[in-house]
Amino acid sequence: MSTRKTKSPAKSTKPSKATSPAKPSKKTAPAKHRVFAMSFAKIYPCYVQKAERKNRTQAEVDQIIRWLTGYTPAAVQKLIKAEADLETFLTKAPAWNPKCALITGTVCGVRIEEIDDPLMKRMRYLDKLVDELAQGKAMEKILRV
Repeated sequence: MSTRKTKSPAKSTKPSKATSPAKPSKKTAPAKHRVFAMSFAKIYPCYVQKAERKNRTQAEVDQIIRWLTGYTPAAVQKLIKAEADLETFLTKAPAWNPKCALITGTVCGVRIEEIDDPLMKRMRYLDKLVDELAQGKAMEKILRV
């Protein structure tokens, strides 16, 4: 048996990623979740359908939106007609109800109190209130009266 030396692989002239100089880090905001790009005009009917399947009304969904965001019914309809995205709907809300901090619990397995992103938290507040409506809770309890 002959022992034959094998050639070592040719060394690359390009520096490897592990040894290349690090690029200066840019402090950028984390990427927005794609749900914020969705049109509120497509989300609103889903909220209404969810409520109506449980024998609740569109008027109750509208009342929840008014209580939480401060939008008038006309302003909500204007945003729907303009096909404003969810981010715009949430960030341009005229007056967030200070009692929204009392909204706790889980939505999609995530505790609302543990959400750091304020925009995501606002979306989850709305989701949670519509969930409570569909579960049959009284409006006084939903609106934290």
